[in-house]
Parts: sequence; C-alpha cells; structure tokens
Amino acid sequence: MQKQMNREFYKYISLNVLGMLGLSCYILADTFFISKRLGADGLTALNLAISVYSIINGLGLMLGIGGATRFAICRAQKEVQKGNQVFTASAAAGITVGLVLLFLGFTASDAVAKILGAEGVIQEMTGSYLKTILGFAPFFIVNNILIAFVRNDGSPRLSMAAMLTGSFSNILLDYVFLFPLNMGIFGAALATGFAPVISIGLLSLHFIRGKNRFTWSFDQRALGRRVLDICSLGISAFINELSSAVVLIVFNLLILRLAGNTGVAAYGIVANLALVAVSVFTGISQGSQPLISRFYGEGRKKESTAVLLSAVLLAAAVGILFSAAAFAFTQNLIGIFNSEGNQELADIAFCGLRLYFLGFCPAGINIVAAAFMGAVERGRESFAIAFARGVAAILFFAFVLSFIWKMDGIWLAFPAAEVSTLLLTAGLWRRYKRGTLPAVEK
Repeated sequence: MQKQMNREFYKYISLNVLGMLGLSCYILADTFFISKRLGADGLTALNLAISVYSIINGLGLMLGIGGATRFAICRAQKEVQKGNQVFTASAAAGITVGLVLLFLGFTASDAVAKILGAEGVIQEMTGSYLKTILGFAPFFIVNNILIAFVRNDGSPRLSMAAMLTGSFSNILLDYVFLFPLNMGIFGAALATGFAPVISIGLLSLHFIRGKNRFTWSFDQRALGRRVLDICSLGISAFINELSSAVVLIVFNLLILRLAGNTGVAAYGIVANLALVAVSVFTGISQGSQPLISRFYGEGRKKESTAVLLSAVLLAAAVGILFSAAAFAFTQNLIGIFNSEGNQELADIAFCGLRLYFLGFCPAGINIVAAAFMGAVERGRESFAIAFARGVAAILFFAFVLSFIWKMDGIWLAFPAAEVSTLLLTAGLWRRYKRGTLPAVEK
C-alpha cells in the first residue's frame, strides 16, 4: 500500500511540476525575448503589466483547484451528480469572469496602465500588453479550470502535456512575433494569449476520447452556493497569485521612488526568476492535492497527512536548492535578461536576487500547507496562510524594511514575510493535528 501511494505521489508531483514549469514559461519567455528586442523599457512595461496576468491566472486557479478539490471529494464519496454540478459551476463562473475581464481590457487598459505607474512610452507599451492579455482572459481561466479537472479525473499526463504544449508554443510564437514579424510588445502578448487556446485544444481530447467522468449538469438553485464553496477551497491559489500582483504593484511603486525605471527592470528580472521557483512549489502542492482530497474523502486521514509530509519535505529541499543556485549563479542568471549590458541594472539585480531567494525554503512549506488545508476543507486556514504570506506580512515588511534599508529592505521583505508566516503555519498545523479546526460547510 505504501509503495503504491509513493508511486502515485511522485507520478502526480513530477507531472504537475513539469507542467507548472511550462506555465511559468508564459511570462519568462516574454521577459527573455522582450529584453532582447525592446531593452529596459520593454522589460519595465512587462513588469508593470504582469500583475494583471497574475490576477487572471489566480482567478482561473481558484475556480479550477477549488472545483477539482470538491469534485475529487465527491467522487471518493460516490456523489457523481454533485461532482458534475461542481464542474458546471466552476466552468460557468470562469466564463463569466473571463468575459468581464475581456470587456475591461477593451475599455480601460490604458487607464489601468497609468494606475500601475506607467508614464510616457512605458504607458503605451504597458497598455498594449494589457489589452491583449485581457482579451484572452476567458481562455486563460477556462484552461486552468480544465487542467485541474482533467488532472483530478485520472489524466495527469494529459494535463501536463497541455501545459507544456501551450508553453512551448508561446516560446516559439514569442520569437516569431518579436523578431521576424517585428510586432513589438503586442506580439509578445499575443504569443502568450495563444498559449491557453492551444492548451484547451489538447485538453479537449479528454472529452473526445470519452475519458471524462464529469459532464455538464446545471442546477440553478445550488449554483451560487457551489461557487462560494469552490472559491473557499481554492482561495489559497488565488491569494498566491493575487499576492504576486499586489506585491508587484507595491514593489514597483516603492522601487520607482528609490531606483527609478532601472530598479523596476532589475526587479522584473528577480520577480520572473522567482516565478519559476514558485511554479515548482505550486506544482508540488497541486500535484499532491488529488491524492490528499481522495484520501480525505475516503476518511483516510493518516494517508492524507503522509502525503502532506512528503510534499513539505520535498518543497523544503527544493527551496534550499533554489537559494543555493541564486548565490552560485547570480551573474549568469542576471546576464540572460540584461542583453544591453546595463551595469546599474546588473548591480541592483545582483544584490536583489541573493537576498530575495533566501525566502524560498519557508515559502515552499507555506504554499504546500495552504494547499493542504484547502484540500481537506479547511478553507479559512488555507486563506489565513496564503493571505499572511502573500499580502499582509510582505506588505508590512516591504514598507518597514525599505524605510530602514532602502533597496536591501525591499529584497528582504520576502524572506521576512515567509519566516513569519511559517510560525502561523506551524500553529495551524498543531490545531489540525489535535482536531480543533472546524471544516468548511459544504
């Protein structure tokens, strides 16, 4: 039994980590090609716009992971019809939200760019990127929902293949649109927007082949309740992405004051490399979720806890490796995105990369723990961990430490927030083990 559980654990984890690494290439490829083609101005515009992409992605992950978690629990408890209604609620909410964001993109993208701190030519580039990305919002959200449901429906390989195919197509189209076709930042955004469309096309094979164990089942009376339940279970995924957006916006504004556009471009390098690290932790947490939810639904608390502990140990080890890599290969990593050889940019990013990446060991543990709480219907605790690390603690430390140590303080805000949140995580875990945490009402 233990060997079978370990095989399943590493199968889901490895496939999902690979898929999430592929998804992180959506923006990483943009960063690389924009830095090569458009220089520091393009990098600054992308870093300002990326916060909106994080919100879009977060909404899709919340509806996808939350819905798939409830779906897995329903399946384990033989509630097939309820599982179908959960899928329908997730899809309907995702399409609705996506259309609202699409409308926002066509009517207010320039205004949003200005709010984010863009001015002059930077504002024009940021607005162009935002309009295109928001235009594809329904596809980003639906893609995240389908990936989560297909993975929980017993097809993690197809989910991984869809994520990787979309990402590789993005890389190829980035090159074509930015270099041979010379489409500027609009081309980079268009390449990113095509990626979820291609991914959805591949995911449709799950339905064409008749492998799906969920289908459309609309229940208008329960729709609102279902959506709220889905959001409560997937809230940590949304907060993780929302925090990325909030932190980007606040950090950009603070850095603009301390180091100008060059500082923002340097932060763009650090933030996009951090995106890869976070994608691995997200892959570990999302890969363990189907197993945790299934064991929990079957009443096997010991097995669900064993999966969590394995995921925590793996996340901690990966976090240490990322921190070590940031110190060992600092100049090489920065050089990838500094094609102009800007020495001021390199100096700011050098210090930033080393200090910022100190936070990734506790970050991995916190991300996995928040996902676990959602997977076992402890939505409030999942929200508490995600909100503490992603919003409250990091904003507090960003303002306080930047006042004391300027740019160094901004870089140190991330590790300080993760360490402080780890204390909260430990306290909630002790309460869960004692059985004093109330479950979310269904």
